[in-house]
Amino acid sequence: MKDPIRIMLVEDHPAYREVIERAIKRATNLNLVSQFGTAEIALRNAQELRPESVPDVILLDLHLPGMSGLESIPWFKKYIPKSEILVLTQSDNESDIHAAISSGASGYLLKSATVTQIKEAIQTVADGGASLDPNVARFILDKLKTLPTIEKPERSLSERELEILTLLGDGLVKKEIADKLNISITTVAYHVKHIYEKLNVMNAPAAIAKAFKTGILSADE
Repeated sequence: MKDPIRIMLVEDHPAYREVIERAIKRATNLNLVSQFGTAEIALRNAQELRPESVPDVILLDLHLPGMSGLESIPWFKKYIPKSEILVLTQSDNESDIHAAISSGASGYLLKSATVTQIKEAIQTVADGGASLDPNVARFILDKLKTLPTIEKPERSLSERELEILTLLGDGLVKKEIADKLNISITTVAYHVKHIYEKLNVMNAPAAIAKAFKTGILSADE
């Protein structure tokens, strides 16, 4: 049986933290291993974690007292780089969305999302996919359509890498891509790693965004 997804929650509102905690406890595939009210304390903890306590997913609010969630993302990526970051916030500000994804967040949800949507998003980013609030996704696509095309990376993507990138853009996670292409998840992960290296990005949303901006993928498709 697959181990539950380990989750760190960084949220300063006790009432909302309790809602998320109850939802996670009711899910057999999720395990809340830690929760914090500030980014500073969470980051201090992140530097001292044992391997078995490293979260698979960090649920991160952006507007925190002291260091903001946005400011903390690069530090989380430094201290626990294998942890995926799922932003869970009230902010639909364009600059916050862009900054969070550019800094390495694998997902961006608004707090208006249902508990079911939050749990599905956790599963998606834990599986290596990207999860975006529908309104956020529409903003990103509209924004990409208005951006000038930039020069394509020097290292071009192979046919298989392009195929996988297209499926990532369709919202598929690694397991779904593996099933669709009839290859192993390990092979998919290998190609995804090379896609990130060639595009010089850290995660799926950034890879998809850069692919649109460079013309590798078409925003009209």
